[in-house]
Amino acid sequence: MIHDEIKRFETSLNHMKLYKSENKVILEENNQLVWLETNSDWDGLINRDDLYDFLHESFKKCSTDRLNFNDFKICKPIGSQEVWAAGVTYHSSRLARMEESKDAGGGDFYSRVYGADRPELFFKATPSRTVGPDEDFRIRQDSTWNVPEPELTLFASSSGKILGYTIGNDVSSRSIEGENPLYLPQAKTFDGCACLGPCLYVPKNPLSIETEISMIITRGEKKVFSGHTSLAQMKRTPSELMGYLFRECSFPNGVFLMTGTGIVPENDFSLTNGDIVEIEIDSIGTLRNRVGA
Repeated sequence: MIHDEIKRFETSLNHMKLYKSENKVILEENNQLVWLETNSDWDGLINRDDLYDFLHESFKKCSTDRLNFNDFKICKPIGSQEVWAAGVTYHSSRLARMEESKDAGGGDFYSRVYGADRPELFFKATPSRTVGPDEDFRIRQDSTWNVPEPELTLFASSSGKILGYTIGNDVSSRSIEGENPLYLPQAKTFDGCACLGPCLYVPKNPLSIETEISMIITRGEKKVFSGHTSLAQMKRTPSELMGYLFRECSFPNGVFLMTGTGIVPENDFSLTNGDIVEIEIDSIGTLRNRVGA
């Protein structure tokens, strides 16, 4: 029992959090926030294989002036990077995809990719189609069935090394994808289709597979959905997914990769304008966004 408490305490210390504001970078260690003095832009700052060690040493040199979250606006933790995504990495997602596409004859596709060696990977968003914390995201107006997909999101450097994590919302149009699996790009990629934040979480060691992911959706004053899962339910490992992404693609400034969802709302649920989506991942924080017009 005491050993477990010590281990949890040590784990809580061995991480850094990077927040991007409109014109500065904020670094957090041991619940203390400081302005990070850097000559690099965001891309240059995060695209280094020694990111944790660099941030840890940089923190020691920062001003000791205390900050709080009221001192700055948190922006999306992305520069010029592309956002990619993986699909059908949880059993619950496999079942949902099979159900939505059975009338189109595409259900077998999802069952087969779940068990295949090669994962489903697809391009999700450019930075301009991505929104940050407390910003509005969009749902397609030509879709009748729209859902959020809460996902652990990896950040890897240009060498393919996984350096950090953030929270992602892979907003999806299930009616369009369900009509025909070949419509996947239209169901996944559109203006305001991806949410990232609140920070780039940079630990000394990889996240535990026991890490919990939860999501709550509220409509007005009413909670209309809640669900949770853990990384232990993922069929594929983060390094496996990133390895496939880097097989024939290069990313000069690094890349973000959403890792699939294990939280799937019931079939009779669809997002509507004004809904609030809150996604929480252990250690990283909470990402909150509203469905906008």
